[in-house]
Amino acid sequence: MKINLIEYFVEILAKDSERIAVIEGDKKISFHQLDEMARTIATKILSLKDIKNKPIALFLPKSIASVASDIAITYSGNTYMNLDVKTPSFRIKNIIELIEPEILITDSKHSQFVVDLISPKTIVINLDEELEEALDTRSLLNRLSSLIDTDPYCIINTSGSTGTPKGVVLCHRSFFDFTEWSIDTLKIGDAEIIGSLSPLVFDIYSHELCMLMAKGSTMVLIPDSLAAFPAAILQMLQKHKVTFIFWVPTIMVNIANMDLLSKIELPDLQTIWFAGEVFPTKQFNYWKKSLSHGKFVNLYGPIEITLDCTYYIVDREIADDEPIPIGYPCRNTEILILNEKDESTQEGEEGEMCVRGSSLALGYYNNPEKTSSAFVQNPLNKSYPEFIYRTGDIAYVNNRGEIVFKGRKDSLIKHLGYRIELGEIEHVIVNTLKLVSNGCVIYQQQSKEIVLVYENEAEVFPADFRKKIGQVLPKYMIPTKYIKVEKMPMNANGKIDRLKLNKEINSIKIT
Repeated sequence: MKINLIEYFVEILAKDSERIAVIEGDKKISFHQLDEMARTIATKILSLKDIKNKPIALFLPKSIASVASDIAITYSGNTYMNLDVKTPSFRIKNIIELIEPEILITDSKHSQFVVDLISPKTIVINLDEELEEALDTRSLLNRLSSLIDTDPYCIINTSGSTGTPKGVVLCHRSFFDFTEWSIDTLKIGDAEIIGSLSPLVFDIYSHELCMLMAKGSTMVLIPDSLAAFPAAILQMLQKHKVTFIFWVPTIMVNIANMDLLSKIELPDLQTIWFAGEVFPTKQFNYWKKSLSHGKFVNLYGPIEITLDCTYYIVDREIADDEPIPIGYPCRNTEILILNEKDESTQEGEEGEMCVRGSSLALGYYNNPEKTSSAFVQNPLNKSYPEFIYRTGDIAYVNNRGEIVFKGRKDSLIKHLGYRIELGEIEHVIVNTLKLVSNGCVIYQQQSKEIVLVYENEAEVFPADFRKKIGQVLPKYMIPTKYIKVEKMPMNANGKIDRLKLNKEINSIKIT
């Protein structure tokens, strides 16, 4: 029985330490070299502070160094929290103040940006400075022997309605559960070559890291600079003979619309997973037809569920106008679809998806109020304490027994693979920046656009909105449409009527 994910890594090192672990542009590093690099950083952590199960922040771009640092943090018995180097300083500061990391790992280039945002108590490790000789593996493993599998493995930050992101705490056991299940059920092979596209702050990246440690997979790091050049991304997959991808559908839709798979052949790509948002079936069918040799899997799960809680192996024909099911619960997970009375729904009846099982996060770091409101007692179980997570997503079970995602219950959305609380955008625009007197942010699912509807004495130009909002929020949270109205529609409780606003949005003139 394994307790800590680093035990996976040690087993792989014993099997094939000279295999390439990570490819970053022209640079490659073997498992042996990656291990030595990780142990060196872990040794530095422990020389500075004797800590366990404490958050350690990482402020680096996705690179060999960041992969090694995350493994190092695990070696040290602590919890990694990756920060996005492209995120505005205002949001980074909010995250750091909430989580209070004991140590922050960065380099000379990026330390200049982050050093003024951290507490004086936070120790900075600069990877460009000389580090001492690494402790041996046995010494580090002996230190980990006092830990248990429900100790935190990582913290992933997600959008929060008050303007401060929430730090979701995920433990080793839940990653073991998902990794072992995916190896067995979805047939992850030995020594897969991963086309790693997701940012460090995504849970998909954490799964890729688990594949590296558990199965000796090679991570081919696809640089952010290629996001606007999907043909170049496919050429990278072709060059490195990538066998596995786990992507958010947005880039896959662009590839389909540009018909790139007819121009760039990917004979080695055998396994295609997608998650994070709805994949339009027409564009999915293009992928499935173009890569008829591949296995396609649709996965679903919010950040509060370790990676994903349902899956669907797409092994039947699906019409372009039919949604792709999210399928069935992963092993050791149960999906409850509850109506407004907290009763189980019948076949075809819509309700809120709730999840129970060991995949649930431990909660939100330093945020007991949010934790207690999201992780609640199972209403179907009156006999003993049992937590479920209420996703806020609406779904139903079709006549095939497949779960089908319908949409959001509230103001939480998935956009470009990121989970975004629309209330956070509103809070920044109205309260932090005071750009308008009143505002409501809605999401147009069909066009996948974030829209700001606002009241204000004077009209504000879209360029001014984008410039000022971009100083506080990351690019993916900036609205793309701006609509000025005389008065917001209100409901009986005196709150903005989002449903009515959504219905009226197409009849409102866009400024």
